[in-house]
Amino acid sequence: MKKTKFEKSHYFFITLFLLFNNFLLFGQNLVLSGRVVDSLNNPLAYTNILAIPDSNDQEIRFAAAENNGTFNLGLSNNQTYNVTVSYLGYKSQTIEITTKEEDITQNFILLENPDQLDEVTLNYAPPISVKKDTITYNVDSFKTGEERKLRELLKKLPGVEVDRAGNVMVQGKKVTKVLVENKTFFTGNSKLAVNNIPAVAVDKVEILDNYNEVAMLKNLQDSEDMAMNIKLKEDKKKFAFGDVEIGAGIRDRYLIHPNLFYYSPKTTVNFIGDLNNQGIKSFTFKDYLEFEGGFGKLMQDAGSYFSLYNSDFAQYLNNQDYTANTNQFGALNIRQSINEKTDISGYIITSKSKTETQSNTLNEYLNFSEPFTEDRTTTNNINNFFTIGKITLDYDPSFDEDFAYNSFVKLTNNDANGLITTINPSQSNNINTITDIKGLNLKQNISYSRKLSKDHTATLEATYNFQNDKPITEWFTNQQILQGLIPLEEDEVYSILQTKRSNSHNANAIIKDYWVLNNFNHLYTTFGVNAAFTSFENQDVQQLSDGSVNNFNSAGFGNDFAYNFIDTFVGLEYKFQIGIATFKPMLYYHFYNWNTKQFDERFNNRKSLLLPQFTTKVEFNNSEKLNFRYKLNARFPSINRLANNFVLNNFNSVFKGDTTLENQLYHTASLSYYKFSLFKNLNFNVNTSFNKRVQSLKSVTQLQGIDQFTTQVLFDLPEHSWNLSSRLSKKIKKIKYNISARFGYNDFYQILNNQTNLNVSKSISSTLSIETSFKNHPNLELGYTKDFNNYKSIAGENNFENDRFFAFLEYDFLENFIFKADYSYDAYLNKSANIKNTFDTANASLFYQVEDSPWGFEVNASNLFDVTFKQQNSFNSFLISDSKTFILPRIVMLKVAYKF
Repeated sequence: MKKTKFEKSHYFFITLFLLFNNFLLFGQNLVLSGRVVDSLNNPLAYTNILAIPDSNDQEIRFAAAENNGTFNLGLSNNQTYNVTVSYLGYKSQTIEITTKEEDITQNFILLENPDQLDEVTLNYAPPISVKKDTITYNVDSFKTGEERKLRELLKKLPGVEVDRAGNVMVQGKKVTKVLVENKTFFTGNSKLAVNNIPAVAVDKVEILDNYNEVAMLKNLQDSEDMAMNIKLKEDKKKFAFGDVEIGAGIRDRYLIHPNLFYYSPKTTVNFIGDLNNQGIKSFTFKDYLEFEGGFGKLMQDAGSYFSLYNSDFAQYLNNQDYTANTNQFGALNIRQSINEKTDISGYIITSKSKTETQSNTLNEYLNFSEPFTEDRTTTNNINNFFTIGKITLDYDPSFDEDFAYNSFVKLTNNDANGLITTINPSQSNNINTITDIKGLNLKQNISYSRKLSKDHTATLEATYNFQNDKPITEWFTNQQILQGLIPLEEDEVYSILQTKRSNSHNANAIIKDYWVLNNFNHLYTTFGVNAAFTSFENQDVQQLSDGSVNNFNSAGFGNDFAYNFIDTFVGLEYKFQIGIATFKPMLYYHFYNWNTKQFDERFNNRKSLLLPQFTTKVEFNNSEKLNFRYKLNARFPSINRLANNFVLNNFNSVFKGDTTLENQLYHTASLSYYKFSLFKNLNFNVNTSFNKRVQSLKSVTQLQGIDQFTTQVLFDLPEHSWNLSSRLSKKIKKIKYNISARFGYNDFYQILNNQTNLNVSKSISSTLSIETSFKNHPNLELGYTKDFNNYKSIAGENNFENDRFFAFLEYDFLENFIFKADYSYDAYLNKSANIKNTFDTANASLFYQVEDSPWGFEVNASNLFDVTFKQQNSFNSFLISDSKTFILPRIVMLKVAYKF
C-alpha cells in the first residue's frame, strides 16, 4: 500500500528518534563502580559517594549505593578526584583517584564509628545524604562564594537543573512545591523562590519525593509531587530581600516592577507590583491554577478544570498576543505563626488592564453540498479587572491530627468593544459587539485528618462554592443577521440586547477511612455527597429605533431555568504490594438524582452507576518508575446544555439545550514511564493516554452559510483519542542533547445538516536541540521543531506543516556583563489552501551589574524584526480555521534595577 506524506514523515521521525536514542546511550563517561559493605560484608544501601574534582572547570559527581551496596559513578577522563564515601554511624573514607581512559573498579569497607554518639559526630553533615524519598544537600560543600541567589546555588548541586523560567528539576523530575523551613513559600511556585532567596541564607536543600502536606497521609494517599525544602542558617532566619525595576523606552513605553519580601520563622510578608505597557502579564493562567490548588488537584475533577479553563477570566489570562496592552498588578501575601501549632496566611491579588487585539481568520466551512470560505477580521478593545483574596488557617496540634480552613473570594468586571467584519458568499457585514461581564465567586473549604488508632486514619473534606455571573452583550449591525433563526423586525440599525444571569450553590463532602491491614495490604472506604443548585436566566430582545422592544420570547427564546443535582456515592479501594509493584483496584457506586424546572415544566430523573478505577505503580528503583491508571468516568451536562429554550450565542449562532440529556460515559487510561541515571547523565520519560467515549454529548448543527443552529444529543457511537509523548536528554561533558516527540490521534463524529460522518485528525511534533553549560564561555541552545497536522472529513483531506528553528544565547563576559538573546524562525504551510508564510522573532538584552553592587542596568529589545503577526490553524467539527493574530511592535527599553 502506498503511504501518504504524513505517514512517511511519521516513520521518518520515529527512525530519527531511535537513531538519536542509540547515539546518546553510547556516549558515556568512564565509570567508577564498586560495592560498599560493612566489616561483616553486609551491604550499606544509600551510601553517599561524592567525587570532588581538583580542576575548577569540572563538575562535582555524586551517586548513592543501591540496596545491594553497588554503585556506578560517571567521571571525566584524565582528571583527579577526591572520592569520599560516607554513611551515618560509620567512619567515612576519602581516596584520591586519577582517571585515564579505562573504567575503574573500587570497593569500600566502612567501619563503625565508636564515637558516633559524640557531639562531633552528631554535628557532622555529609555533602549529600540520601534516604528513600529524601535527598539532603549540605550547600556549603558546593558553594564557591560567587552565588547571589538560590538559582546560582541550585545549579551547582549534582542532579539539580534550573531552566530559564525558574522551573527546578531534580534527577529528571519537576519540583512542584517550594517550602522554607517546612512552610509553603508564597504560593509554592519555584520561580519566585529561586530568583529571590539569598544564597548566603541557605544552609541545606532538602528534596522530598512523593510529598504530602499532611505527613500522616504520606504512605496512604498516592502522590507524585516533589517538594524542595530550604533550610536556613541559624543567623539568617530573618531577612528581607527584593528589587525595584524601573524602565522607559521608545513610543512612551514604561515599566515599574517592585518585588519586596520579608521572612522570619513566624512572619512572612511578600509584595509584588507591576505597572507596564509592554504586554507583560505578572499573573498568568499557570499562576491562577496554583492559586486554585494546582493542575494535579484540579485534574482529579476534570469537569471543574475544563469549566475553569473555558471561563472568560481564564481566556483573558491565556491571551498573550495583542497589539496594545497596559497592565496594573499588585499582590500581597502574609503568613503569621500564631504559635507552634497554628498558622494563618492570606493573600490579595488585584489586576487592571486595557488590551487591544486584532486577528484575521480564513474559515473553510466543510458544508457537504457547497463548501465555501469566510474571511473574518476581529478587533477588540478590552478592559479587565479582577480581585482575588484568600485566607487559610492551619492547625496541627500533633502528628496525629491536622486541620485546615480556606476562604476564597474572586470579583471580576470585564468589558469589551469589538468589531467583526465578515466576507462570505452570502453576505458582507460589519457587526459591532459590546460586552460587560460581572462575576462573584465565594468558596469555603475545610479539611480534617486524624489518626484514630494504629491501623485507622480518617479524613474529612468539605467545600461550599457560590458563583454569580451577570454577562450583558449587545450587537449592532446595519444588516439582518441569523435570518430565519431570530425574529428581527425591519429597522435602519439592528440593535440586539442579551442579558444573562447564572447562579450556583455547590457543596460537597467526602469522608474517608484508611485501614492499614499490614505493611503490604491497605483497605480504604469512602462516603461522599456532591450537591449543586443552579439557575440560569436569559433574555434576547431587539431594541428598535422608535424606542419599542421586540422581545424574542414569542419565538421560543428566553430561559428561566433551575437545575438541582445530587450525587451520593460510596467507594472501596484495596491497595496491595507484591515485590516492587503496588496495585490499587477501586470501585465507586454513585446514586444520581436530578430535576429541572423551566417555567411551569418540571423534569425528574435518577440513575445509579458503578464506576471502576485501577492504578499500578512499579518502582524499579528511586530513579526508574512505571505508572498505569484506568478510570471509567461519568460527566453530567452543565445547566447551559439543559436549558431548553433558544439562546443567542453569537452574531451567527443560536443554541438550544435539551432537558432530557443524561451523562456522558468514557474510559480513560494512561501509562507513564520515567528513568533517570545520574552517572550516565540520562533522563528519559514517555507518557501515553487513551480515551474512549462510549456515550458523549454531541452537537447537532444546521448550517446555512455561516449561520448555525446547534442543539445537543446523547450520542452512543464510540469515539477515540490517543496521545503519545516522550522526551530523552543526555549530557556529554558540557553539552546536553535533547529530543522530544508528540503524536496525537482523534476520531469523532460530526452531525451536520442531518448527516453523520466520521472525522479523523492526526498530529506529530518532534524537536531536536542541544544546549551547552560552560562556565567561562557563551552558552547556547539550538533547536529545530517539525509539526505535521492532518485532518480528514467527508469534504476532503487537509494538511498543515510548520518548521521552526530556535536559538537562545547567554554570555557572561568582562565579569559584570550579561548578554541574552533569543531567536525563532517559523515557516508555515497550509497545503490545502496553498498558503505559505514565514515569520521570525528575536529578543535581546544587555545587563550590567558590578558584583556585590545593588544597582543593575539593562537595555533590552523585544520583537527586534518588528513582526506584525503569528499564524496558526485549528479544527472543529465543520470548519477549518487559518488565523493570523497580530502582536505588539518592536519595543526597546532602558531599565534600572536596585536589589537588596
